[in-house]
Amino acid sequence: MVARSIHGAIRGAGAAALAGALALTAAACSNPGGKSGGKGAKDTAVVGIAYEPETLSPLLGYGKDGNSKIFDGLLTQDADMKLKPALAVALPEVSADRLTYTYRLRKGVTFSDGQPFTAKDVVFTYSTILDPKTNNPSKGELDAVKEVRAEGADAVVFTLKYPYAPFAQRTVLPIVPEHIAGKQDVNTGDFATAPVGTGPYKLLKWSKSEKIAFEANPSYWGGAPKVKRFTMAIIKDDDVRATRLRSGDLDGAILPPDLAQGFAKDKHKKTYTARTYDYRNVTLPTGNKVTGDLAVRRALDLAVDREAMVDKILDGAGKAAYGPVPTGSPWFTKGTERPHDLAGAKRILDQAGWKPGADGVREKDGVRAAFPLWYLSGDRLRQDHALAYASDAKKAGIDITTQSGTWEVIEPKMKDEAVLAGGGSPGDPDFDQYTLLKSSLAGDGFNNMAWYADPAVDKALDDGRRSGDTAVRKAAYDTVQRELVKNPGYTFLTHIDHLYVVNDRWDGLSTQTEPHDHGLASGPWWNVETWAPKK
Repeated sequence: MVARSIHGAIRGAGAAALAGALALTAAACSNPGGKSGGKGAKDTAVVGIAYEPETLSPLLGYGKDGNSKIFDGLLTQDADMKLKPALAVALPEVSADRLTYTYRLRKGVTFSDGQPFTAKDVVFTYSTILDPKTNNPSKGELDAVKEVRAEGADAVVFTLKYPYAPFAQRTVLPIVPEHIAGKQDVNTGDFATAPVGTGPYKLLKWSKSEKIAFEANPSYWGGAPKVKRFTMAIIKDDDVRATRLRSGDLDGAILPPDLAQGFAKDKHKKTYTARTYDYRNVTLPTGNKVTGDLAVRRALDLAVDREAMVDKILDGAGKAAYGPVPTGSPWFTKGTERPHDLAGAKRILDQAGWKPGADGVREKDGVRAAFPLWYLSGDRLRQDHALAYASDAKKAGIDITTQSGTWEVIEPKMKDEAVLAGGGSPGDPDFDQYTLLKSSLAGDGFNNMAWYADPAVDKALDDGRRSGDTAVRKAAYDTVQRELVKNPGYTFLTHIDHLYVVNDRWDGLSTQTEPHDHGLASGPWWNVETWAPKK
């Protein structure tokens, strides 16, 4: 599952945050961008997002999937998710044994403080992340790296322990300046809230739980952005985000399908749909007497009506999910789809000894088939998924009580109680499946939230990670997906398309295929540095 720093971990909304957001509508957003370029200015954009990062330091996990705005990686991704050079001048030179990657660096690049970017900054960034003392929960994603070294000022060489097929995709990771970050404690220094990078924007101000404001970097090596002030307003409640967009406080926002539909007739706004790997699932903790029971897991997997969720909750903006890999992906294992089969779910429970009690709730050995299901406050999609899941489960004789809370409330309960969670990464099957299912990561923040443990899955995950052979990797991830049918430690529900409603006053907007962490580094503003005001 998604670690707190990995995908810009979410802080829950809660009643207090909702009230605060409403109050900020009038106060903070009359000029959300700050001291110049107010609402409606041609060179200013203010967008509403749902999630907030805990840090702005790549050394601690920020921006690891690219598009961080403040920083650049050696590589970046274009609109079609193909790798292209950024701080490197070309894609890496790869040795025949696929254990050595050499990057030639772009010359003349400076950090926003005017200091030059060199190979030393790259070595510092990767070496610091891999240091055991650094509190970066995503460092396991660089497990293949044996050594990183500079060859002069303009080249960097990575030596790998094993031929990790998607390594180049890992090098979209942002590069930080050694001359600043190297003089601070990596875990507690102020670089986490006052970062300096080579990217198209500089941080202007970060008001926690309110906004992150950026200003254009006039010396950006790719050319100064035409949008001079860009602000991300942190609005965790879906309804509040829609209200502020309608009132004119926002230029754009991510919205659930039903709220996005409310802007369909607004001729001044345009809706953008991004295909995603973003899924919603229910964690089924292994240590819980009910959710850890294999028959209950398998029954829930059949009892859930995924297609109804896509139709009624997502208004068709998504598809049924049977695992972390979307059905349209070349990595999806055909034949692992699970149809809605309530009769089959009841049969599994009957055969396992889970018998209906007087109130219709099943029991076995004195244990009622009942458990709580937590979802994030203010997140309408999670709430709707949770309620639909509980309704489907009840028909099979399983009693689920839905409860909302902030992550601060939910996180301590994750080992024993179910959570309506989310995840997904489009880069490579290793990116999401390893952290979601690897038994050794159970209890590691938001990784493996279900404490899932399956020896066959563990071996397949390692085989997929360590092989450079596409056929071997495909077979490994086929094994993972088939094992999830036999032992579903999570109930996967839907893959969700992301909907964004934006004022139609700029040219150059588009979307990429997006991960779970939507809105911060994704959305139509993934390339805001290339937007131009309409004439």
